[in-house]
Amino acid sequence: MEHYNMNLTLKVWKQKNSSDKGHFETYSLKDISSEMSFLEMFDVLNEQLIGEGKEPIAFDHDCREGICGMCSMHINGKAHGPWAQNTTCQLHMRAFKDGDTIVVEPWRSQAFPVIKDLVVDRTAFDRIIQAGGYISVNTGNAVDANALPIDKKNADDAFAAAACIGCGACVATCKNSSAMLFVSAKVSQLALLPQGQPERNTRVLSMVAQMDKEGFGNCTNTYACEAECPKGISVANIARLNREYLSAGLKAE
Repeated sequence: MEHYNMNLTLKVWKQKNSSDKGHFETYSLKDISSEMSFLEMFDVLNEQLIGEGKEPIAFDHDCREGICGMCSMHINGKAHGPWAQNTTCQLHMRAFKDGDTIVVEPWRSQAFPVIKDLVVDRTAFDRIIQAGGYISVNTGNAVDANALPIDKKNADDAFAAAACIGCGACVATCKNSSAMLFVSAKVSQLALLPQGQPERNTRVLSMVAQMDKEGFGNCTNTYACEAECPKGISVANIARLNREYLSAGLKAE
């Protein structure tokens, strides 16, 4: 693939804290390599700002390998940018061309208040996971892997649901800021496996209750969450969550 350099204009959201109104600031960058990742481009911008005696832009990052889910940005109106099933750290500058203007914003959700600039507080997800509680396991020697037969489709579906990295793109792209895709992936992951059965009913009831408590909106059935999920988590998990919740509710009566 041909390597090239480009000049860019960036319009980046700046916000001091959750109570600040916030605003866009415009920056110019020159000679950005097409082989840079999007976050490397931000590193260059921050070095430029520091060299000018200005405050750098705050943004989340950790693994930079598409695993941790930290690099959450809205780029030109799309969660994680223009490439499908891709995190921001995996997005490369060859997705853009010389002279482009790129607009970068944080996730927009009441449940994800802005900490600073592009960094949002996603601990609501942590509290939902914590609400799911523990998994009962037998103590003693480890059970042989082949001693727990699992249907191939269930194993595949559980593995696909477990791929969720909790980045929040589903919430950010939903017009109601729904967390249903995230919660359904976490519920499905355990509901499909033998290890998740003892707390199956209490888990789904508790996690949905916590989701509602955090202020996430209702599912809109537009499938925007699946379309912009960097791991391609299927909305079929939402249907499973609804079935699990209904069943658990009937059994609790």
